[in-house]
Parts: sequence; C-alpha cells; structure tokens
Amino acid sequence: MCQLTIHQAHELLKHREISSVELTKAALERIADVENRIHACLTTSEETALTQAEEADNCISDGNTTPLTGVPALIKDVMCTKGTRTTCASRMLENFIPPYDARVIEKLKAQKAVIVGKTNMDEFAMGSSNEHSAFFPTYNPWDLSCVPGGSSGGSAAGVAADEAIYALGSDTGGSIRLPASFCNVVGLKPTYGRVSRFGLVAFASSLDQIGPLTKDVTDSALVMNAIAGFDSRDSTSVPYPVPDYTRQLIPDIKGMRIGIPKEYFVEGMQSEVRAALEAAINRLEELGAEIDWEVSLPHTKYALAAYYIIAPSEASANLARYDGVKYGFSYRNAGNVIEAIEKTRQFGFGPEVKRRIMLGTYALSAGY
Repeated sequence: MCQLTIHQAHELLKHREISSVELTKAALERIADVENRIHACLTTSEETALTQAEEADNCISDGNTTPLTGVPALIKDVMCTKGTRTTCASRMLENFIPPYDARVIEKLKAQKAVIVGKTNMDEFAMGSSNEHSAFFPTYNPWDLSCVPGGSSGGSAAGVAADEAIYALGSDTGGSIRLPASFCNVVGLKPTYGRVSRFGLVAFASSLDQIGPLTKDVTDSALVMNAIAGFDSRDSTSVPYPVPDYTRQLIPDIKGMRIGIPKEYFVEGMQSEVRAALEAAINRLEELGAEIDWEVSLPHTKYALAAYYIIAPSEASANLARYDGVKYGFSYRNAGNVIEAIEKTRQFGFGPEVKRRIMLGTYALSAGY
C-alpha cells in the first residue's frame, strides 16, 4: 500500500476500499522494516499517527474528505510540530519540543492528514548531501553507498523508500530539488512568499521556502493546493489567491515556449545527467513545445558567490538566538555568562554550521 500515490490512496480511501488506519500501519511497518538501512527518520510518531488516522477515517465516514485526508506524510525536522520533538538535526535543539505548529502543519492537520514522523536533514538545513546531521547520515534507497542529496535528504529518501506517501521539505539553495533529483522523486521549491514560513526554523530568511516531495507531479499539485496561501504571521507571505494547481496538469503543451539556458550545461556535467536532460527536453519537443536552445542567463556564474554571501550572512543573524539562555542546549559548567554562551555554541553546533556562521559573520562585519 505504501507504493500508492496521494491520488491513488485518496480514491481507495474515499470508496472505503482501504482505511487510513490500515494505510498508516503499513507506512509504520515499512519504516520499521527499512529504517535500519535508510536512516530517513529522526522521530517516528506511531501513537499520534494512529490517532490521526482514526480521526481521518471518521471524517471519511461522514463524507468529509480532501485529497490528503488519511494519507501518511513525513515532515522535515525543521518545521515546528506541537508536542513532537523538532531538532533541525542539531545537538542544539536535540530535546526541543515546540509549543505550536508551523502554518503548513496546521494546514495539513486541517485536511486530516496523518504525520508518521520527522525526517533527517543536514543540520539547520546547511548541506547538500545529508551527511551533516548531528545524529547520523541518511542513505540513498536506490544505492546505499550513495548520498540522498540534501538538505531535505530524509524526506526524499523516505518517499523513495515508500516510508510515506509524500513528504514536506524546505529549500534555500537546492535543498528540495537536489534530493528529489538524487532519489528520483518529484520536488518543488515554490515561488518565495507562496507558502508560509511561520514555524519553519530559519536558515536564510530571504531564500527559505517549504515545498512538497512526492511520487508524481499530480501529487505535487495536490500538496501545493493544501499548503499554499497567505499567512499574516509571515511578513513575506504574498496575499494572492491560491490557484488550483491540478488545473495545470494538462496533456497538451503545443505552443508552449521553453527556454534552455546555455549556462546550465556546466563544465564537468556527467554524461548521464546531460543525456537525461536532453531526453526530457526532446520529449517536451515531441509533445509540441517550442524549444529555444539559445537562451542565455549571463549572470548565472555569479549565483553561487552571491548565495555564499547572502545565505551565511542571514544564517549568522538567525542562529545568534541559540545562546543557551532561552531554550535548546545550554552548557552548564561555565565560570561566567560569556563562557557559557561560547561553550553552548561550541558544543551545540556542528562543523558545517560553524563554518557558515563564521562566513556570514565575516561578511557582515567587513568594512567595520
């Protein structure tokens, strides 16, 4: 049952051919079977998930169902979940239990979705391989000798390994798109401001976005229908109506113009990657799209350098709050307040997070 897509599961649930409890138990059993090899999850919420599944079944019995009702999901452990540990894969937040839900979690709960667990990630979403978790690395379900990509590697690996029907991740500089590619699932970084960041633990606030990781494009549209929308608690949330994304799932793309930036075929690209890209582009052309191979985005070469100024600078500011005073890890054997803060950050943060904080602090202090 765990190999189902959202829309397949929805039809079975709606017609009472399976129950949410059965589907949730299958997901939890799958997690138990493969987690010792994949390590996609940091927390499994068996009791809570089964309670949510029972509530979903009651809603379905009453005729109140949405595409996500009763469907098991995994959540990247960077989104606050009330009463459930949210660690950001860091020792700094190892025992942090949020008193509130992120807006996207509120929206999923309103749809009576079932949350079976929280997924592993690069610490504070800083990394591209899922090797920078403070607890353990996640492995690619297709080849355990390979990484799943990051930082939402646990979410992508969990969906690819059928531990859940879909997952949520977050993307700052590729953290949904990379693991989706590595694990052969569908990943989408929504336009900035389309999905509320309220309750998303901040890395780089001008770049962070929450998005879906799913088994097909239809599922991605269904999750976007559920999580998109204005939120007054996120000052960067866009007050625009949410379209029905499934209306864009059209088979006819005749006349659509698609530009292929020359700069994206970078030096050092693996031949297999190039071949896969070209096959996909050729397929779009066969379906009637007009392909323009001469498009140029000349500032592409500056993107990575700009990212490594913007993201670490914002991370340096955002992570200043972890001082051991208000919440999270706190070093207890210090002789004074300054030493306590220094030791808290020394032992609470991992090497990659420290590197990015130092980069950002340097960038912010240059010229002073």
